[in-house]
Amino acid sequence: MNYEKLKTFIVVAEKKSFSEAAKRLFVTQPTITAQIKALEEELNTKLFERTTQKVSLTQSGFILMNHAKEIVRLNDTARKEITEIDNIVHGELSIGCSFTIGEYIMPEFLKKFKDMYPLIQIKVDITNSNNIISNIKDQRVDVGLIETPIDDSEIVIESFLEDELILIASPLSLPSEKLSISMNELKALPLIVREKGSGTRAVVNQYLNQLNVKEEELNIVMELGSTEAIKAAVEAKLGVSITSKSAIKKEQKLHLLTAYKIKEVSFYRFFYTVYGKKQVLKSTAELFIEELYKMTKKKGELQL
Repeated sequence: MNYEKLKTFIVVAEKKSFSEAAKRLFVTQPTITAQIKALEEELNTKLFERTTQKVSLTQSGFILMNHAKEIVRLNDTARKEITEIDNIVHGELSIGCSFTIGEYIMPEFLKKFKDMYPLIQIKVDITNSNNIISNIKDQRVDVGLIETPIDDSEIVIESFLEDELILIASPLSLPSEKLSISMNELKALPLIVREKGSGTRAVVNQYLNQLNVKEEELNIVMELGSTEAIKAAVEAKLGVSITSKSAIKKEQKLHLLTAYKIKEVSFYRFFYTVYGKKQVLKSTAELFIEELYKMTKKKGELQL
């Protein structure tokens, strides 16, 4: 049985849709239909029951599904072991990074990693943590770097770096000599937040919940989809925000933004590597994770 046809069969079975399988595999729906038809002809059986509303496995389909994943896994393992015979590390690596990590933590690390392994072709998708988990499950990316822990039986997750979140404001918005504010003062300030689904927003809400403070009690005036947009809005005195300390190093040096503590709480979080539990990691992905851990294990920060 053809490897690509089996992969297509698995995706259709998981998505219960030919059109959704086509989207995930970046091919046309007629291509999906043709591959499934060819597989059915090869096995001389019907694998799916098709209606206008859904696609479901036949008894033959269930039997094939029980073996197809293992066949694909063994194929991937064999390819990986053959690749590792060559001492020169090469291949493709697809990484999903949440915004803060992708924009402020990874660039220097990726530069060093690329210098060490120039033949690895790297693709980075910067998006929010929810999208990264979805992309890992759909095998669109090999490994993800996210800002908030997740509890998912299909995902392996491990922390690699600690990060602190701080309140930021324009020096003209709050007194520069004021080093901290109270929670009641924060509630009164115009607050700019990241979009729902972002790791930063999830961590902030987690800490606020521990203080019995609900998001509805805050004076949220704006939601923005990136840290850069938030920093620009704060510099323009449109409000204050809570963001990663690592994201404002340049702005602090230029005295464009000031950092403040919130008296009742300190916002700390870890950054995490994530990948599929049943996924055979590429050699390039294993190497990437290994080098990342080497640089962060000593002091909890990138040793660049």
